[in-house]
Amino acid sequence: MAESFSHDQLIASAEGRLFGPDAGRLPLPPMLMFDRITHIDSDGGAHGLGRIEAELDVQPGLWFFDCHFRGDPVMPGCLGLDAMWQLIGFYLTWLRLPGRGRALGAGEVKFTGEVGPGVKLVRYEIDIARLIKRKLKMAIGNARLLADGKEIFIAKDLRVGLFMRGEDEPS
Repeated sequence: MAESFSHDQLIASAEGRLFGPDAGRLPLPPMLMFDRITHIDSDGGAHGLGRIEAELDVQPGLWFFDCHFRGDPVMPGCLGLDAMWQLIGFYLTWLRLPGRGRALGAGEVKFTGEVGPGVKLVRYEIDIARLIKRKLKMAIGNARLLADGKEIFIAKDLRVGLFMRGEDEPS
């Protein structure tokens, strides 16, 4: 299995061409919140269940800077959190588990800074803490977002599940 993915491959995932039309998909830009996955594995991380690392190249013209606090641009924290959920869902699909990903919640989110247009690189690091592969397919991860190497926020117990079409999805 591939251990990294380019932007073109992430777009292929969003369009259903990377893992197949019935597999989980990433969102398309502008909601795709990273440019590449630099590392993914199924046995690394703090718990030996997997690790995902991804990056976003920050440019002052990114869409959210113009509308999130006009005159005081900052990346919405919810977009960084969504990126983490996106990555955990991608991880489940990368494992070839069936279904479409849905964010199911978070245990704790703590902000200690912000991402402004002067930042050059956002890095996401996620350790899978629990993996369920029964009827319910779900991963729980602990993540952090770094802006130019400085930790900006952490999220613990991020939950993402996979659901088949027609199954009870979270509402």
